[in-house]
Amino acid sequence: MNLDKNDERILKNLLVDARLSARQLGLKLGMSTVTILSRIKKLEKEKVIKGYTALIDHEKLGYTLTAVIEIIAKKDKIIDIETELAKIENVCGVYDITGNTDTLVIAKFKSRNELSEFVKGIASIQNIENTITHVVLNTAKEDFRLA
Repeated sequence: MNLDKNDERILKNLLVDARLSARQLGLKLGMSTVTILSRIKKLEKEKVIKGYTALIDHEKLGYTLTAVIEIIAKKDKIIDIETELAKIENVCGVYDITGNTDTLVIAKFKSRNELSEFVKGIASIQNIENTITHVVLNTAKEDFRLA
């Protein structure tokens, strides 16, 4: 799908505040409400917009630990393992990567004990050969919006 400048402007504004109405967006961008609505529908249909969500401060919910976990898997089982890991509630991201490890997992936890149980649990998943866990000390930036 080819996005034009107006589509990009709509997306950037929705990334900042997805609660903006089509009318508010239209006024802000100098476009009609109908045009905004039709473009948003097109972006949703093409799965450019996958959904709408709130940005949450995980620490305020008790998730004070972030872990970055490298996983080495049996080569013919990487996709199966990644699919299984993606279903786990604490997991925020699962990445199929290049380099010495196969998969990178980013997950959040409320305690060291919870992290320990998670790592031991995934280490016991069939076809995972090894895990390397890194605990995040400080977060300088955590925002996946490209606005």
